[in-house]
Amino acid sequence: MLFPTPALTVEDRRVLREIDDLRRSLRLQVRSVPAKWTEGLRKFLTADAVAASNSIEGFRVSTVDVEDLLEGERDVDVSEEDREETLAYQQMMTYIQTLHDAADFRYSKGLLNALHWMLQGHRHTSRKPAGQWRRGPVYVTDARDPTIAAYTAPDAAEVPGLMEELVEWLNADDGAHPLVRAAMAHLHLVCIHPWADGNGRMSRSLQTLMIAREGELAPEFSSIEAWLGRPGNTWEYYRELQRRGATYLPDQDVSDWIRFNLTAYHQQGQTVRNRLDRSSQVWILLGKFAEDRGLEERVVSALHDVAMSGRVRRTRYERAEDLSLQRAQRDLRELVAADILAPVGRTRARFYVAGAAFPESALDAARTPLPLVDPYAG
Repeated sequence: MLFPTPALTVEDRRVLREIDDLRRSLRLQVRSVPAKWTEGLRKFLTADAVAASNSIEGFRVSTVDVEDLLEGERDVDVSEEDREETLAYQQMMTYIQTLHDAADFRYSKGLLNALHWMLQGHRHTSRKPAGQWRRGPVYVTDARDPTIAAYTAPDAAEVPGLMEELVEWLNADDGAHPLVRAAMAHLHLVCIHPWADGNGRMSRSLQTLMIAREGELAPEFSSIEAWLGRPGNTWEYYRELQRRGATYLPDQDVSDWIRFNLTAYHQQGQTVRNRLDRSSQVWILLGKFAEDRGLEERVVSALHDVAMSGRVRRTRYERAEDLSLQRAQRDLRELVAADILAPVGRTRARFYVAGAAFPESALDAARTPLPLVDPYAG
């Protein structure tokens, strides 16, 4: 038995309409600006989702470090464990993103187990098998006392049947809004807890896949994992899951869970819109700065990374502008000589940050905090 999808309230339907309008306007906005402006944003959003979802599970890697790892950088100052978890999650997320428009797509137990192997294959053991249903009990411990089981998942013998039911539900159309179905899929999977490890990230990833399959926005814009990874929101996330009870109790009203997810969709949409607006503003300011200083237009992408993410590496600039190694090195040396950039570190590990002559207007635009509206307030 799975949780029944609750009926939406008048307020829920209003918020859902606002989310739909926001997502449509974002789609048009993304299409109206140069591809170069949005390419960096897509990479940032993917990295932010990976960093946030891993942080919920205790793997702490900053978004800018995740960006570097996803670009193939080897000299990133993170632990080997965090590196492995980041790259494994990125591998799975990349595959999920490619499935957004796959023809003849169907959910299956095989697909879910394959995604789990991508996430957990590097940790596969006989006790905690990757890509296979768990063979024993599993517990979610209380964050305040690991000796207390905050949640006990269904018996392992029930998992195959529950997952069969979930897959049938995933492939059916019950008439609910796709975003509501995605939220319910997250809840179903995290409460069944079918694997020995990795259930939280798999549940969040399934939600991302379902939103991406809905097709309103590119997959990179579809995840709410970055929103869930913010400390205050993570606490609320755990609280909402704990409200479901200490054992699997699917015969209950989960309206609060839907409201929580609608808030997440709405505020993540606001965040992406704000980031896109800010990114475009910074690009324009840096373009004017480069023109006034007689700089090549291509260096704006390097300066934009510094303003928006705090740093840029030579390899990232080289790939973004399709430059030779020598040309990229010369450009960065010239920016350092002009005091626009300042180098940090040596040789392969070197990156560049804002120098004394970096335009303050661009930094101010990139760093100005923007408010988020609670869609249910007022």
